[in-house]
Amino acid sequence: MAENAEDLTVNYEEDGVLVVKEIDKEILTKGSWTTILFRYREFDRASGEYGPDKFTIRRYQKRSGQYQTKSKFNISSVAQAQKIVETLSRWFDDTK
Repeated sequence: MAENAEDLTVNYEEDGVLVVKEIDKEILTKGSWTTILFRYREFDRASGEYGPDKFTIRRYQKRSGQYQTKSKFNISSVAQAQKIVETLSRWFDDTK
């Protein structure tokens, strides 16, 4: 694991192939508990191409100078991500 939040990634390599490729990330909170929203794509071995964008929210806890994954939530599609955005926007509008 990483010592700095900026170094955390969802990139994952297997047998020399980058199976999960991080496209972007946004650090939502930083400190001993850090939350990061990642945008990524998964490699499809059958087609040899990366699939559509996916998203995951990861929570990390820093212990003994290293970040450790504590929880994650995968957003399975752009449609699901848009629904989350729409719902949060509506809820924020309701609080005004």
